[in-house]
Amino acid sequence: MTKDYYKILDIPEFSSTEEIKSAYRNLARKWHPDVAGNSPDVIQKFKEINEAYEILSDRIRKADYDTARRFYSYAKDNHSKNSGKCDSETKKNEEKSFNFNWSDFFSRPNRNFEDKPSRKGDDIYSDIDISVFEALSGTTKIINMLQTQVCSKCRGKKFINGTKCPYCGGKGETSVYKRFNVKIPAGIKDKSKIRLAEEGEKGVNGGKNGDLYLIVHVREPKSYKTEGLNILKTIAISPHEAVLGGNITVSTIRGNVSLKIAPNTRNGQKIRLAGCGIEQNKKIGDMIVTIEIQIPRNLTAAEINLYKKLQEVSGLNIRERIE
Repeated sequence: MTKDYYKILDIPEFSSTEEIKSAYRNLARKWHPDVAGNSPDVIQKFKEINEAYEILSDRIRKADYDTARRFYSYAKDNHSKNSGKCDSETKKNEEKSFNFNWSDFFSRPNRNFEDKPSRKGDDIYSDIDISVFEALSGTTKIINMLQTQVCSKCRGKKFINGTKCPYCGGKGETSVYKRFNVKIPAGIKDKSKIRLAEEGEKGVNGGKNGDLYLIVHVREPKSYKTEGLNILKTIAISPHEAVLGGNITVSTIRGNVSLKIAPNTRNGQKIRLAGCGIEQNKKIGDMIVTIEIQIPRNLTAAEINLYKKLQEVSGLNIRERIE
């Protein structure tokens, strides 16, 4: 075995994570080229310290290394017991066969020591609100989701050249916002689910990512209600608009339209706006407007005086004149 990382960090084999970290920090400060000089020996020593820490600070890689280290020690002991039976040339060849290189071992694709099975990442669930009009006609929504991804700098190894990755802070992963254009099909029902494959949590040990599920909530707008393809809306007008009539602007799903208020319009009266409802399967509904006469708040003194004059003109028993 070409390198003993425990000897390089000058720590026992069963050192804790904190002890490994402490030993590394002390040696890194001591052998840093800015402190110890830029000689080839110092640079090599500093590189070995970083390499040792990178292996021993990672739980899985450390387990692999410990297994290989014990295997090498066992094989070397057996070799020593039988070395007397070999001539000098044979001994040299056998010694070469036990010159185990950890870097070669770690680079092998099919390691069986302490390997864990791959596992699919967890699914993510999120809510999305759409209007009843969007549910009936279909729409496209832009969704921004915070997702966890493998760090692009250290590729999940947490360290770069033996030091903590500055990009992910040694976590091996980063959080990024991802933008999705989600198509909502026409006729979708409340609490339906839309699946975005492999857009959930990242898989473990090479497993597939989980899925992202969007739970659709169909909301009735506060100012509207629906009745089939018809849209029901209540519009407030002032008393003088109800008596004198006039034109008001009403917003619809197809833009603003002008609505004519006839003179002497009653409270609760309904007016139909043809073709201003919901379109589905080549059919278009109407908008049905219900008139609600309201007295404005915070009337001015002039307005109150006008109401007093109206009271005098109309007489005291005004209810007899209401049909």
